[in-house]
Amino acid sequence: MRYLQYLSLRRSLLGSNAKNIQADIRNIVQNSSYAAKQKTASSIYRTMNIFDRKTKMIQRERAACNDEYHLSEYVKEEIGWRTADKIFDIKRTFKNAVELGASRGYVSRHFLPDSVEKVTLCDTSRTHLDKAIVGEGVQYEKMIMDEENFELPDDSVDLLVSSLTFHWVNDLPGLFDRIMKCLKPDGVLLACTFGGDTLMELRQALQLSDLERRGGVSPHISPFTRPTDIGGLLNAAGFTLQTVDIDKMTIWYPSAFELMRDLRLAGESNAAHNRSGHLPRDVQFAAAAIYDQMYGKDFPERGSRGVPATFEIINFVGWKPDPSQPAPIQRGSGQVSLKDLHKIDEILQKTTTIKVDDDDNK
Repeated sequence: MRYLQYLSLRRSLLGSNAKNIQADIRNIVQNSSYAAKQKTASSIYRTMNIFDRKTKMIQRERAACNDEYHLSEYVKEEIGWRTADKIFDIKRTFKNAVELGASRGYVSRHFLPDSVEKVTLCDTSRTHLDKAIVGEGVQYEKMIMDEENFELPDDSVDLLVSSLTFHWVNDLPGLFDRIMKCLKPDGVLLACTFGGDTLMELRQALQLSDLERRGGVSPHISPFTRPTDIGGLLNAAGFTLQTVDIDKMTIWYPSAFELMRDLRLAGESNAAHNRSGHLPRDVQFAAAAIYDQMYGKDFPERGSRGVPATFEIINFVGWKPDPSQPAPIQRGSGQVSLKDLHKIDEILQKTTTIKVDDDDNK
């Protein structure tokens, strides 16, 4: 390929200055080498077309228009607060933040002017955005935007947050690449999504009821990502100082019917392409009975019985590379060997002199 480019350039510039030709050839070689070395998540992970995005947008808008939507917000409100709390640990004021898949601003409602000056809320539902809450004193802007195909100027965002929306995205590699592009150097991505163990009790109950009533299994619950996949995507997209951790919430319901009702109210119904169009009534009752039999528990002090639902939350942080970020010490520069740990008391008693430069005094 480089040879063909060379011949084309030579023919087009025949008769011109030889030094200019050599400079142009060097640029072609350097640009080709850079393109070959440049790594993105999309070049390593393939895109999966699992979810029907149009169906999901309809479900969200329908849920936003429901007068009882506020009864199903408890998980999103709790996780939104936990996500915002992590931002307060970063001792910096972010001038331009974005909440992707903001819904009703579950993260932005907790922002303070000391941590975020301006935030842009992006979501596919106009109704959700109209009812979104933003922290007092924080400037804000609202935009209709699909989190899977969002467009923001390159190097324009200091902080990008998202709470419980990435689990409906098909093109996760492309999403991480676009986030990397829109972040400023030393900008941070702070987000969370549902993990693979989410609703595992309901998934098992529905599978067993399908086997009993229909003789097969239908995918009634959408698939979720794994923590290892999130770590791999962060690394492939080029993020540094990565952190991935897992939280698990267990919420008790009177029965499986209340759980499924709240999921539908929250706009979290199944949106996979291969979903079954209808859940028969006999399968629902069988699933509720199996759910109660396998996981139900009595609460004598309340005089009631309930079933648990597990929500696995994957929290992750990644920073866009910048020379100002801390870097690991060069290999072999250590002064103490691990085999001498039993002499730690003697090592600590020794005093050494360290030269301090001007940068250390800043």
